[in-house]
Amino acid sequence: MSFRDQQKYLDALKKYEKKFERKELEDYKTFVKMQKDEEDFDSLSLERLEELYGKYYQPVDKNKYDSFFKKKQE
Repeated sequence: MSFRDQQKYLDALKKYEKKFERKELEDYKTFVKMQKDEEDFDSLSLERLEELYGKYYQPVDKNKYDSFFKKKQE
């Protein structure tokens, strides 16, 4: 995984930092330190980061906004 992807995951998880359990918060802080030190994530830490991302980050469902915009009738 690239540095850019790691940064994207960490930025997305920053919003959910207060919802983390104790172990998750420790892992997250470790990831942030590793990112600041520009260390590459090993496979275990990368897997844990993706697990946290999958657990907390919920993408916005954009279909619910369709009712606000009218489609052109041809």
